Amino acid sequence: MAEANPSRAARNPAGIGMTSQRTRARMVDRLREQGIGDERVLEAMAAVPRHLFVEEALASRAYEDTALPIGFGQTISQPFVVARMIELLMHERPLGRVLEVGTGCGYQAAVLARLALEVYSIERIRELLERARGNLRELRLKNLRLAHGDGAAGMEKAAPFDSVILAAAAPQVPQALLRQLARGGRMILPLRERGADAQRLVLVERSRLGYAETALDPVRFVPLQAGKA
Repeated sequence: MAEANPSRAARNPAGIGMTSQRTRARMVDRLREQGIGDERVLEAMAAVPRHLFVEEALASRAYEDTALPIGFGQTISQPFVVARMIELLMHERPLGRVLEVGTGCGYQAAVLARLALEVYSIERIRELLERARGNLRELRLKNLRLAHGDGAAGMEKAAPFDSVILAAAAPQVPQALLRQLARGGRMILPLRERGADAQRLVLVERSRLGYAETALDPVRFVPLQAGKA
């Protein structure tokens, strides 16, 4: 019996062996066991072939609950963290128009695009953004727009956004992103805790009275950097 071509498995959306739909279903079962209860989020996670977004040599590990390197000192977040952040944004409301800061390999953007009206995703590293475009091409997501820019500055021309999600840890909530968040909107981001080498997810909610912050889970993300590269 001939062995499956690992390169073919890595780039085939349906997957083979450790990148198959069955493996993806096990990932979703694990997310459910870990406490992810929104079936819309679970369905989106099941629909997006995560192995398309990592290097071919790492494709067999794509559905493990771990962050994996994607080059340029960046990582693809572990599936639980992706699901958790999106579930927090969606709690008792639609995502609406979404701004994602830190496109990375494009995986989280693909999951968001299955749940949101529109997704705008910004990435500061041009070469990484081009890789993301290639990763996303086969999925043909018509409501997803990618841009090269400084994520901390957001996308003023496309604002306001109903939901904002950051895939990098900031020392404080960027003021530009607060301004671009619509009333009734939510932002989820990892913040570095003052005086400590630690990070925590923070949910920011905007109402007519201002902004409210809720500190949530401890996490570990790459740092948010200003400018373009």
